[in-house]
Amino acid sequence: MPERRGTIRERVLRILLNNPSGTLSKYRIAKESEGAYPWVHELLGNLERGGTLQGTKVTNYKKLMALWQEWRLEPSRREYMLRKPLDVLSRTSLAYALTTYQAENLVQNYLFPSRVDFYIKPKELPEWHRLLSKEGLVGKGNTRVLIGDEQVFYHSSERGGLNIVSIPQLIVDLLSEGGVCVEAAEMLMEKESKNVSLPRL
Repeated sequence: MPERRGTIRERVLRILLNNPSGTLSKYRIAKESEGAYPWVHELLGNLERGGTLQGTKVTNYKKLMALWQEWRLEPSRREYMLRKPLDVLSRTSLAYALTTYQAENLVQNYLFPSRVDFYIKPKELPEWHRLLSKEGLVGKGNTRVLIGDEQVFYHSSERGGLNIVSIPQLIVDLLSEGGVCVEAAEMLMEKESKNVSLPRL
């Protein structure tokens, strides 16, 4: 149960930060997070009392993002060495969403894309392993496959012909990566927090 609640809590923050203008009802957030309404309602109330929300509108983007970093569930991972990982991704029909260095480079072009990190759907891990072990070598390398909650694909988008996670997901992943990634995350967060009161079309 604690692990399940941790997943729902992270989903709620992901939903809020992707819909900061307060257009979603508490019921809709509970439904989209697949959490029990009373529990999600209580969580939202605690966040409001903590000064990050007003109803379901995000009033302190950076503070809510810091909470997500604190509560973030670390995904499991597999590593590979591939000659041209982005070519492999552009050819596959399997679901993926880039994050950290490569995604940030596509969005903001601040970090050198020294490693390719991407999320996959857990049920597709065997297919990914067959593909990546055929295209390259298994073990520590330039490509990292992240396996976690499937809701990580929430509000993912396409940039430059490649699929990337939502901006809030990218920010929290960069913060968790540490080092120079934190600078890139803070730059993105500054831009997002300025737009927080603008309606998303």
